[in-house]
Parts: sequence; structure tokens; C-alpha cells
Amino acid sequence: MNQSSIVLGTAVRLMLPVLLVYSLFLLQRGHHAPGGGFVGGLVAAAAFSLVALSDGPGRARRILRVQPLRLMGLGLLVAAGSGVVGLIWGDAFLQGIWPKWAYLPVIGKIGTPFTFDVGVFMVVLGFALEVFFTLLEDE
Repeated sequence: MNQSSIVLGTAVRLMLPVLLVYSLFLLQRGHHAPGGGFVGGLVAAAAFSLVALSDGPGRARRILRVQPLRLMGLGLLVAAGSGVVGLIWGDAFLQGIWPKWAYLPVIGKIGTPFTFDVGVFMVVLGFALEVFFTLLEDE
């Protein structure tokens, strides 16, 4: 475990949930306004990076609960899968499709653009954390 200051450790514990909720907010509003999967993924990666700086990359990996490389692979599958939906419906690859039954109260209509953003979120989060954790562990 890293020897970090009490102030940093306390601030990270308080800010982690706030940053993660904010990253989900950015993800959700991305297909209607500025934001989206890329920015949301970077904010989530910053949250876990703060944990890694404060308590070490091992603690951040335990909180994340999934290996960053697996997260990247799953994100690529989700993003590519959202493109295939257009082909299945007889449209172009990555054509925006909004099924009538796909509605969530807070988010609204769920379509393939949102699913693509979720995939991008996962790829960016996984990539940024894999790079950051690797740099910290190689010290």
C-alpha cells in the first residue's frame, strides 16, 4: 500500500462516488448534448486513477472488479454490436435504431447510439486504466 496523505485518502473516498455518478451523467447526456462515452470514460478513469494514486493500483483494481483489458474487449463488442443492429433491421451499419419498447424512465428512449456510447465508455475506461495501472506498477 502506498504511503499517501490522510487528506488525499479522505478526498478520494469522498470524490470517487461523485466522479463515477458524474461520468454516468456525461454518458447519458452524450447523444443529446456535449458529453458521451469518451468523456464519461475519461472521468471514470480519472476517478479510479485517483484511487490508484492514493491507495495503490491493487486497491483500484479491486474496486473496479474487472480487468481493464476485458473491459476494453467487451466495450468493442458492445460498440460493434450496436452497428450490427442496423444491418439486421435492413439498414446501414451503425444506423441509429430506436425500438419502441426500449425506454427507461431517467434515460428516455434507448437506441443504438446510446449503446454505441456505452461501448466507447467501456473501451476508453479500460484503455486509460490499463495504461495508468501499468505505469504505476512498473515503478
